[in-house]
Amino acid sequence: MAHAEHLYPVPVEEPNAPEDWLEPYRQVRAVTERLCSPLETEDYVIQSMNDVSPPKWHLAHVTWFFETFLLKPYLRGYVPLNDAFDHLFNSYYETHGEPFPRPQRGVLSRPTVSEVYRYRHYVDEAMGLLLSNPPLKHTRAIAERTCLGVHHEQQHQELLVMDIKHILAQNPLRPVYTRRLQEPPPRHPIAMGWYRYDGGVVPIGLSPGVTDFAYDNEQPAHRQFLEPYELATRPVTNKEFLHFIEQGGYRDPALWLSEGWKLINDEGWEAPLYWRREEGHWWHFTLRGWCPVDPDAPVCHVSFYEADAFARWAGARLPTEAEWEHAARHSPNRNGNFLDSGYLQPVGARVRHDFDKRRPGQLLGDVWEWTGSAYRPYPGFEPLSGSLGEYNGKFMSGQMVLRGGCCATPASHIRATYRNFFPPSARWAFSGFRLAREARQ
Repeated sequence: MAHAEHLYPVPVEEPNAPEDWLEPYRQVRAVTERLCSPLETEDYVIQSMNDVSPPKWHLAHVTWFFETFLLKPYLRGYVPLNDAFDHLFNSYYETHGEPFPRPQRGVLSRPTVSEVYRYRHYVDEAMGLLLSNPPLKHTRAIAERTCLGVHHEQQHQELLVMDIKHILAQNPLRPVYTRRLQEPPPRHPIAMGWYRYDGGVVPIGLSPGVTDFAYDNEQPAHRQFLEPYELATRPVTNKEFLHFIEQGGYRDPALWLSEGWKLINDEGWEAPLYWRREEGHWWHFTLRGWCPVDPDAPVCHVSFYEADAFARWAGARLPTEAEWEHAARHSPNRNGNFLDSGYLQPVGARVRHDFDKRRPGQLLGDVWEWTGSAYRPYPGFEPLSGSLGEYNGKFMSGQMVLRGGCCATPASHIRATYRNFFPPSARWAFSGFRLAREARQ
């Protein structure tokens, strides 16, 4: 894998004309392949659980997206490389066709890895033709769909990192993804502080056209009323979560939601995913291999249930997504580490803050932060038309919202209004949390 400065040498812009999208398209496609470059051929085909997709499938699916939604409708004379790929690499677009079952992606030994790369390069060549000479009556649709496709591929870059980590973690040989990752520098421990927000009626979400790009689930802009609240100035750290473990947090049913208590007992959870206690010390699997748990880094790979139980144990709660967004819109020190930083793991806060004067930090980057909000549509939400309307809207049930991006998110992909969502049991994402509480008089 290349160092961070070579992953995104130029920020991904949001141009309006199709021809202006050619270079950003090529940049993003190249980053995806560089993320896969440390893999052995055997690594590309493993599906370590139903929620994980083999890296080979990610490479093919994002290519299928451009072929399906741009080349087939807009490039005259386009002939697919292989008609069977339309079924094999359709993720969940039921209105387009029959998707190949997600839990069976790991049985696809064919097409081979080399054939998937051939497929990528075949589509890249055709996309170059389309973006260089678009049909005039479809220029707006081509630009908008290319924009969506580029951001879609950035989402899969993060998913690739998540899934590669889960795949390698199952191997008792403890393989290292790459030794070229940046080693996190030492950080000064920073005590958790609280920042007060007065609440009131606040704007949430985005209106179409206000920014160059936003997903449909971030829209439309609307108003919400917030009671006064306080938000922690940083995410919960490994050291704090270790204290929760040592104090019997995983053994006290009073701290847990009913489904969470059943889950941790059924699965035998006693610590975050990838953690292991050896000879009296806690270690965890990272993409740099097995490392001692960094006490000052944000805790990562915890489910919503674990975050909620910790918050209850700490006498606090998780923020609502509206509280989180309101804070992120008004924080001058919100950024942490992203894919571009080259760590591919959460890193502790960089500077010592004066918590009496500074607002919450690390709101963007390092770890996705669980909120206490269910993933539901905003008032007035309208999904995209056609098959692209399945992109976000169909998942608005049984999921919880996470905010802020993580150490595997491209920096150009994230913003304060971005809504991620996972089932409350999910742990393989780079998910952590920060605390909130009612404002104190």
